Amino acid sequence: MEKILVVNAGSSSLKFQLIDMPWDENVESPVVLFEGGFERIGIENPSVTYKYNGNKETVTLTIDSHAGAVDVLKDLLIEKGIVKDLNEITGIGHRYVNGGPEYMQTTVLTEQVYEDLKKTIDFAPVHNFAHLKGIAGFTKALPNVLQAIVFDTSFHQTMPDEAYRYAVPKYWYDDYKIRKYGAHGTSHQYVSLEAARVLGKKPEELRVITAHIGNGASLAAVKYGKCVDTSMGFTPLAGIPMGTRSGDVDSSVLDMVYKKEGKNVHELITALNKESGYTGFTGHSDARDVRDLQASGNYEADLALRLQEKRIVDYISSYYGYMGGCDVLVFTAGIGEKSYKTREAVCERLHEAFGVELDYEANKACFGTQAIISKPESKIIVMVVPTNEELMIAREVMAQKKLHNR
Repeated sequence: MEKILVVNAGSSSLKFQLIDMPWDENVESPVVLFEGGFERIGIENPSVTYKYNGNKETVTLTIDSHAGAVDVLKDLLIEKGIVKDLNEITGIGHRYVNGGPEYMQTTVLTEQVYEDLKKTIDFAPVHNFAHLKGIAGFTKALPNVLQAIVFDTSFHQTMPDEAYRYAVPKYWYDDYKIRKYGAHGTSHQYVSLEAARVLGKKPEELRVITAHIGNGASLAAVKYGKCVDTSMGFTPLAGIPMGTRSGDVDSSVLDMVYKKEGKNVHELITALNKESGYTGFTGHSDARDVRDLQASGNYEADLALRLQEKRIVDYISSYYGYMGGCDVLVFTAGIGEKSYKTREAVCERLHEAFGVELDYEANKACFGTQAIISKPESKIIVMVVPTNEELMIAREVMAQKKLHNR
């Protein structure tokens, strides 16, 4: 068994899992030893919440950087008896949203790789800068441990050019590598594989549409084990409306608002990334708050949810046609796993055209658990599969360890 630390650094957060990984999952199963996350790093009242051995604790901290969070994590691992020595950690896997055109597959960290990744900020401005902070912190703390960078874009690299190219001037693609990259690939890959496993099928036998619906949200068309299209684009801004993101918008809107308000492109894109979606309609980015507002009769909340559900169905319908059908529809991520109302609304919109027959009782009973929520006679099997990006990242680290004999 190998102790693999999985890291997902955000602008003011750092999530982690320490997983005991076997060399062969057919013989032994992975075990999560320690997991949790830091919040409000560099902001007032930072804290860390962690779980181990059935215990859950939250501690308020005084840290002001990701490096400080890494130091706290190191101390916790020893203090709580998770490891006796930090040298027991033999691999670290970092989630990285978009490595641009040069980095599309899992890569072992080197000084040159780190320098190259500094040039990828524009491909996911909100995320990539934060990921680099996490990488730097763990490089300093555990300099001799193999670190693998796992890209959210990797699973989408099987898309054909007709799916990833934009109809823009060709030199934009040639010179600036402007194309669809997608995101959430690690999640889409995991749940599509898990759905096949649960159904006793090989991935090569199924056409799967995966709906990763959380504060950030995307869909993917997975045809016979390979991704052929996805809803996010050059950055995670494209696709369906989300917690704070607009999703697809006519680009001319930016020119219109510029003429009215004089805001520059950066300010306008920031508005689409951080002030739109649920937030633009209601002032709230959390789906639970928006549902509460909807229940109270708030029209804008109701519209925000209906609009998102409509756009989800738009993508599902498109992927159904593109793949020549769909065998399985999978809901995952925070909303997809826990909001029976969102799943119900989407499936009802799919009933007439695609023969989706929802089992309402099974759907309502499903909250963050794996389940088939369609009736046996449904023409598309509808499932909820909790995502496990951390396990997929740990598997990627193990693959790199085997490849490099480490």
